[in-house]
Amino acid sequence: MTGFLERDSALRALRDGGVIGMATDTVYGVAASLGQPAAIAALFALKRRPRSVALPILADSLEAIEQLGIAWEPRARRLSDALWPGALTIVVSVPHELAVLVGGTGDSAGFRVPDDDDLRGLLHESGPLVVSSANEHGEVPSRNAADVLRSFAERDEFRGVLDGGERGGEASTVVVLEENSWRVARAGTVGTRDLARYLD
Repeated sequence: MTGFLERDSALRALRDGGVIGMATDTVYGVAASLGQPAAIAALFALKRRPRSVALPILADSLEAIEQLGIAWEPRARRLSDALWPGALTIVVSVPHELAVLVGGTGDSAGFRVPDDDDLRGLLHESGPLVVSSANEHGEVPSRNAADVLRSFAERDEFRGVLDGGERGGEASTVVVLEENSWRVARAGTVGTRDLARYLD
């Protein structure tokens, strides 16, 4: 049975194209390196997630996101300046190749800088990660490392979990920035009124 990982072994697993579990600032997630397309495909398989449902990307900073060739438009910058690090995923237009890599049905992807010092430190070393909640698609997210192992330890795609203690946070809000409008794709910690303050 696959078990617990230390930080160094978690980083090695990500660089080697593995999928790992880890604590975020909200719930536990499963993660793969954005630079490992086969690992991203394995993450979709692990979660039994349809390719039409795009995977979000976590990074340690806005600078790391811009280095992916993302044009961070003024509305997105107002949100990220005010509400990052935090539980807000911002969906913006991205190059077609990146959109295909993370799934979905259009040329867009969601980004987040998490409000957790340890996780941002890991992301600084690993580079941006594709991360989704540690549960099969449509199921309840895992809130501790033992839950992650119960869900995924027997799966070939899974290398183990980095234990970050209990997590009880609400899932991040997902806001989609379209050309002349915006919408909330998933309600979460950040409310619509808070978003409107920076977007309207």
